[in-house]
Amino acid sequence: MSSLTIRNLPDETHRALRARAALAGRSTEAEVRAILESVARPKERIKLGSLLAEIGQLAGGVDLEIARDKTAAEPMSFE
Repeated sequence: MSSLTIRNLPDETHRALRARAALAGRSTEAEVRAILESVARPKERIKLGSLLAEIGQLAGGVDLEIARDKTAAEPMSFE
């Protein structure tokens, strides 16, 4: 796990974090972790794969059962 040091945190902010942690029944450090987690990785965030799947469906979907041409491609010539 990584660690993080926060310098120059105003006393008022630290007191507010301690009070918030006490209300939640956890340490100040655990409260700060919970806050950072909820901001950095919200539960309602849209994940890239889900977004791409939705865009594909809006564009008419994708037929994965189409017949594919399996003949070898001719190499490019740069001459």
